[in-house]
Amino acid sequence: MESGERPIAELPSATAESAEISRRLAGRRPAVFLDYDGTLTPIVDRPEDALISESMRSAVRRLAKHCPVGVVSGRDRRVVQELMGVDDLIVAGSHGFDIWSPSGGTIQRQEGSEFGDLLQQVRGRLSEELGSIPGALVEPKSNSVAAHFRLVAEEQRPRVKEVVDRILAENPGKLKVTPGKMVFEIQPNIDWDKGKAVLYLLHALDLDGEDVLPIYVGDDITDEDAFEALSGRGLGIYVGRADDPEVAGRMTSADYIVGGMEEVEQFLDLVGRSAGAGSAAGSG
Repeated sequence: MESGERPIAELPSATAESAEISRRLAGRRPAVFLDYDGTLTPIVDRPEDALISESMRSAVRRLAKHCPVGVVSGRDRRVVQELMGVDDLIVAGSHGFDIWSPSGGTIQRQEGSEFGDLLQQVRGRLSEELGSIPGALVEPKSNSVAAHFRLVAEEQRPRVKEVVDRILAENPGKLKVTPGKMVFEIQPNIDWDKGKAVLYLLHALDLDGEDVLPIYVGDDITDEDAFEALSGRGLGIYVGRADDPEVAGRMTSADYIVGGMEEVEQFLDLVGRSAGAGSAAGSG
């Protein structure tokens, strides 16, 4: 077990510990980073069906009035912006390779740009080899390719992994796979992840001072990099149920848990109230 990790089942509830969270926010400005799928929207069978609700969009808008808010997603940045429909958010798409902020505009990360042709080949191979597996979905992205198998019959799922493993074996050292919830994401094998994206954003947007409390909210394995990056300096909020069989026995570097979309909204409102109270006190 890595330092700071514990079983998801042992995480305290963020809503039950709202007084403690408010205490940690006192005198500091929050900077909130949010995953998209499974955090702002429920996990769905098809990625294109993951639409944010009006109540969640309103919660994000309310929070963005009081503090910097960013969405850090494996999806393409422009897709996230279109889905969110909120124009004053920081958005880091493709796990932070493609970043946009209201103040700074587009910040393109160049790491991995030389892998474009290889990823195009991977997309073709996955589409061809998974085409015969009912329910398998290939999601092309600008800096990766995702193979979804949530709709694949359980006995057929090992075939998806075999295809992914074969592609990695044929490209030693060039690619890596990031497992998620019923998805394998094939990415360039470079030292970049959501945690490094969040730390980069904090620095680039001048949010890495002692007066800022960075907060990351997410549900997937890829979000663990962000929880770990902020361990000891911010707050990590895991979204999900501790009794979910998909996360049984999983360790996390998060500090608290929220049980689903309704509790995510409650948590965002809690942070917004604390930030608003801090602003009011500072201007008094």
